[in-house]
Amino acid sequence: MTVEINSAGIWDSEAIADVAAATFPLACPPGATQDDIATFIDDVLSAERFSEYLTDPRRTVLKVTHEGAIVGYAMLIDGEPADPEVARSVSLRPVTEISKLYVLPGNHGTGVASALMNAIVERAVAGDCAGLWLGVNQENLRAQRFYEKHGFETVGTKTFLVGSQLHHDFVMRRAL
Repeated sequence: MTVEINSAGIWDSEAIADVAAATFPLACPPGATQDDIATFIDDVLSAERFSEYLTDPRRTVLKVTHEGAIVGYAMLIDGEPADPEVARSVSLRPVTEISKLYVLPGNHGTGVASALMNAIVERAVAGDCAGLWLGVNQENLRAQRFYEKHGFETVGTKTFLVGSQLHHDFVMRRAL
């Protein structure tokens, strides 16, 4: 599958929000309620929020397009982790967080996610970043295997609020 990976622009906010709404529920643990997932999507993954993210100088949103349609995206956040526990677990500096990395289900297993991860690594290396980190739900074994395949290791834990439910994530890190 041939894809293009580029920085998203504010004009992509709505299309990326649509991809986010379709993909985020797939990464949630089985105990997450539909109401909590919907609240999170409305509060964090709306077109309005992506417009904000796309104008934040610390954030980069990469979009993956296939035949003109956005089929995946990643959001990167440069800088010190806000959570002190994560900051201790992720000892590399400077560091970039992979806040979000999602691909539409019809594109799983096609190499799209690997191409997106490779683009993230290239960007981080070009920016003299020492490492990457991310949080992944402890029950999302498929995602954990993907990240391990791409050189990430588990270095800690953190919590993640979805609606009214607190979930538990592994913190994974990759040195560059």
